Parts: sequence; C-alpha cells; structure tokens
Amino acid sequence: MLKTLTDFAQTLNLPLTQAQAEKMLAYANLVWGKKDFLNLTSAADLNEVITRHICDGLTAAAKINGLIHAKKVDSPQVADVGAGAGYIGITVALALPEIQVTLVESIEKRCSFMNWALMQLGIKNAKVKQARLGQGTSFQFDFVTERAMGQLPDILEICLGALKPGGVFIAFQGEHPQADMCHPEKYQGILLGVERYTLPDDNKKRHLALFGRI
Repeated sequence: MLKTLTDFAQTLNLPLTQAQAEKMLAYANLVWGKKDFLNLTSAADLNEVITRHICDGLTAAAKINGLIHAKKVDSPQVADVGAGAGYIGITVALALPEIQVTLVESIEKRCSFMNWALMQLGIKNAKVKQARLGQGTSFQFDFVTERAMGQLPDILEICLGALKPGGVFIAFQGEHPQADMCHPEKYQGILLGVERYTLPDDNKKRHLALFGRI
C-alpha cells in the first residue's frame, strides 16, 4: 500500500517521502477503524480507502503544489470544504507540510473524528472548522477544494466566495463534469479548465474543474 502511494505521487510529479506515505497509511487505518461507527466510507477494504480516497487527496495536493509555484503564493491557505472524514484536506496537509489547511465540515461527529485524527497523526498544519459554507461564514483562502459537497452549479457561488481574489477553486467531478452548466462570471469567477485524471487500478473517467476568483 505504501508503494501504491509513492508510485502514484510520482506519476503526479508530487514529492512524497516514505514517512509521509506512512502517515497517510496510518490515517487510512484510522478511517477504516471508525468507518462503521461514523459511516465514513463505503470502501470494501483498506486498499480501496487508499486508492479511492487518499489518492484523490494526492491529486489535489499535486494540483495545489503546481499552482503555488506557478502563482508564487506566499504562506498559502487552503480550505477543504464539506470535508467529511478529511480525505482531501488531511492528505493535502500531509503531502504539503508548508501550507495551512482548514477542514470545513458542518457535521459534529465528522469534525470530532478529524480533530482526533489530527491529534493521533501529529498534524500541526491543519485545523477543523465546524461550519456550513455560506451560512454566516466569511473566509478568504488561496485555494478551496470540494468533493461530493453537492451539485457544482449549486455550490459554485459559495465556494468562489471563500476565495481571495486570484484564488483557485478545485472541484472534483465524475465522468460528466458539470462545469459547462455553471456561470462563474455571475460570482466574480472564471472557468480555468477541466482536467481529466485517473486513480490507481481504476478505469473510471474523473475530472477536476478549476475556477479562478477575479
């Protein structure tokens, strides 16, 4: 499983040490141990937690890492909104220890799990914020990630609203991305592109939709 993580990171041109991969495996084990009690995943086994969830997080980390260098962002602030069990945000925090990650989630028991996981793993560059985006929240992040929070046309406004000008919103999409159904210009945004990606041992078409805040 460690080799799955390091090999996949290599395909993404994302530097990943053995120690970082071990922390990600430890996180996957925490998820697996609590999955039934907290309804954290439908994965059939631990390997699927790695290949379907953690590797999605690595995909986000690679994209953010590239954007940080291209845009020369100082002290980048990242939010994973609708964080759930933290698959994207915690993986990003482990992969990119120089950035600060906020895990935004409205459900208390999931927030409790993420706080516990951060403590168990000794992660210092991430924090949990119990909140529902768009309801009395005021955030200004450099990057916002979202996976399975809702239909993209419905959540685009609040996700773009959590960005600083010049920031980037990264939305995980399935086989049929909904970017062409959105009108980001209505929310001071612009579509930067839709990129296809694949996960290990998986033939499904997956996409990242990228939006910029003007």
